[in-house]
Amino acid sequence: MANITKKVSWSSRGDESGAAGEETPLLNGSEQSRPLTQMSSGSTKFQIGRLSTVDLDEEITTEEQESARGRPKEIPHNEKLLSLKYESLDYDNNENQLFLEEERRMSFMAFRCVEISRWVICGLIGLLTGLIACFIDIVVEQLAEIKYKVIKENIVKFTEAGGLSISLILWVVLNSVFVMLGAIMVAFFEPIAAGSGIPQIKCYLNGVKIPRVVRLKTLLVKVFGVICSVVGGLAVGKEGPMIHSGAVVAAGISQGRSTSLKRDFKIFEYFRRDTEKRDFVSAGAAAGVSAAFGAPVGGVLFSLEEGASFWNQMLTWRIFFASMISTFTLNFILSIYHNKPGDLSNPGLINFGRFESEVMEYNLYEIPLFMAMGALGGMLGALFNFLNYWLTIFRIRYVHRPCLQVMEAMLVAAVTATVAFIMIYFSTDCQPLGPDQNEEYPLQLFCADGEYNSMATAFFNTPERSVRSLLHNPRGTYNALTLGLFTLTYFFLACWTYGLSVSAGVFIPSLLIGAAWGRLCGILLASTTTGGSTWADPGKYALIGAAAQLGGIVRMTLSLTVIMVEATGNVTYGLPIMLVLMTAKIVGDYFQEGLYDIHIKLQSVPFLHWEAPATSHWLTAREVMSSQVTCLNRIEKVGTIVDILSNTSTNHNGFPVVAQVSADDEPAKLCGLILRSQLIVLLKHKVFVELARSRLSQRKLQLKDFRDAYPRFPPIQSIHVSQDERECMMDLTEFMNPTPYTVPQETSLPRVFKLFRALGLRHLVVVDDANRVVGLVTRKDLARYHLGKHGLEELQLAQT
Repeated sequence: MANITKKVSWSSRGDESGAAGEETPLLNGSEQSRPLTQMSSGSTKFQIGRLSTVDLDEEITTEEQESARGRPKEIPHNEKLLSLKYESLDYDNNENQLFLEEERRMSFMAFRCVEISRWVICGLIGLLTGLIACFIDIVVEQLAEIKYKVIKENIVKFTEAGGLSISLILWVVLNSVFVMLGAIMVAFFEPIAAGSGIPQIKCYLNGVKIPRVVRLKTLLVKVFGVICSVVGGLAVGKEGPMIHSGAVVAAGISQGRSTSLKRDFKIFEYFRRDTEKRDFVSAGAAAGVSAAFGAPVGGVLFSLEEGASFWNQMLTWRIFFASMISTFTLNFILSIYHNKPGDLSNPGLINFGRFESEVMEYNLYEIPLFMAMGALGGMLGALFNFLNYWLTIFRIRYVHRPCLQVMEAMLVAAVTATVAFIMIYFSTDCQPLGPDQNEEYPLQLFCADGEYNSMATAFFNTPERSVRSLLHNPRGTYNALTLGLFTLTYFFLACWTYGLSVSAGVFIPSLLIGAAWGRLCGILLASTTTGGSTWADPGKYALIGAAAQLGGIVRMTLSLTVIMVEATGNVTYGLPIMLVLMTAKIVGDYFQEGLYDIHIKLQSVPFLHWEAPATSHWLTAREVMSSQVTCLNRIEKVGTIVDILSNTSTNHNGFPVVAQVSADDEPAKLCGLILRSQLIVLLKHKVFVELARSRLSQRKLQLKDFRDAYPRFPPIQSIHVSQDERECMMDLTEFMNPTPYTVPQETSLPRVFKLFRALGLRHLVVVDDANRVVGLVTRKDLARYHLGKHGLEELQLAQT
């Protein structure tokens, strides 16, 4: 036990006596009002303290509690705390008697209909995700065109007459207004819609219930917010939020109803449980990737790499189907919009354009150069993540009020416009405006007639168009100084922007930064090496730089390689892109974690990685488990159940059902497991009799009753139980899961972790040799161990 770091003291072991009553420091310096631990002398088992998890009525009570406290929510420091407010999703089917009876009643045709329904839902997910992507793309294009034309006309007018400060003020005001609208929607109406949403979807697919993450309201705010932030000129992209949008669409369609609109369409009722919903959400995330990048295979691999803990062949096919429908829908609608119906050349929101084969040729001696660029991308990505980490800590401490968050977003918008204007104003990089130039809004400014300002091509544009110009513009379009200054300024602007209370992604800014310094590398190679001008094509090196920078920031390897290959439409660069991404990840991981992992930790989410910590085999289930387990009898008194569910100090969500609870809390023989949500439905429908052995007629519950209550089960406070009813008994035999997963108490932590993670469990019962309940393992018991600089470390748990 000695090599567990002493700075954390959540468990109640005898050698950590100093931890009694220890209080948890929060980020803003305040103290937790009650102790986290309850010590029992001589105990060798982990004791769960005052666990306070997300109430089932979380949506109803949170806002009132926050306003009553009169202060903003505090978020803990990621390195020392693990939040207790997050609950697990339950991916394990509850094989109780009701489930078995329903399965026996279903005919072969009924099973076939369920399978066909799954394919229909995946098709609808792809269709709607594609339509949302089209809507975002078209609205952004139209609004950006109006904005840039107005500013360009103003600049042209004042360049000759003098008074360009008016143009700067106009640019700043337009950017700030758009960003203000988006930030107000996010900060005041749905804070969960901030950012790209990818960390939240990763957590959801990992098995963590993030409140409000797949709501209709979240989707609406997300779409509106991303339009405002991209048109507002921030250093952001619209591709990341598409993944979140696809996940929300999937969660809504698969349930056949909208709890936000209080409309039940009475379809797809069979899929109203966590297991099915998780599979559809992974399909939605893949469809979002496919719509964003035109990369259906990349979408499938993204869902596989980033989230889903349990995978099968049929699920892969359905996800691929949803991805293909998504990219086809986007393609088809955009072809009509561009007056080329049937021309399917716009597979995704970001289109890298077609790379010619001659340009894309590379030699063996270039591969070390590519890997060196990958290492540089890894280091720059680590720097980006390091700066953004401390910036996010600062925001948690000081920028926690919605009005402050809106003001910060407007400040960033104003600074972005000002910096862009100053860079363009002082740039002397003038290029001839030839017939082969495809500049959307060329600015002449102080250049000679027939020339345009090259810096304006990078700044005075939507980020997607800027990426395309860096990849495809001919040699000599940019000089080295322009690219160097642009890379430097855009790097810090993108770092400052990520984490604002606006809906925005980090994919496109990363690609843009990388493409700029990659093109710079190409120019330098061409000018410093003999014969470099023949092989060092700037566009080729811009692509490698873009991949290196994106890989260095987000640290995805497999899916990102395929996404980049699909987005370029050329498989020639599969090997270099893979090598670059692997190098960027290896180098970046040496310094700092990936951006999404950092933000997951900053939210103190109990995220389970693929494997248990490497040096944890000596820990056993007995030491890891929560030992203060509340057990129920097979036939239990209603008053006892109500009291247990109403007890806010424990707030457990799973209860082992035993043969007989002993008075002296001795372990009893396990019969099954029942969930809080099931007990609430049973109390709501009053499924009890006056005496345990009397066989009075009681309403026969079906699985439909449980599915109708899913996912927002009513709070226990809303269920009225009279004094007479409290004396009645409830038979849990028919409703409990009679075969929950169990492990012996001597099982090592890695074996427990593997079972829990692979099967997507919510509760794992720990039993002794006689099959008696001695403890319960939940997600937080496993997630609190991680490998730190000082060996195996254990995180504290705190209510936040």
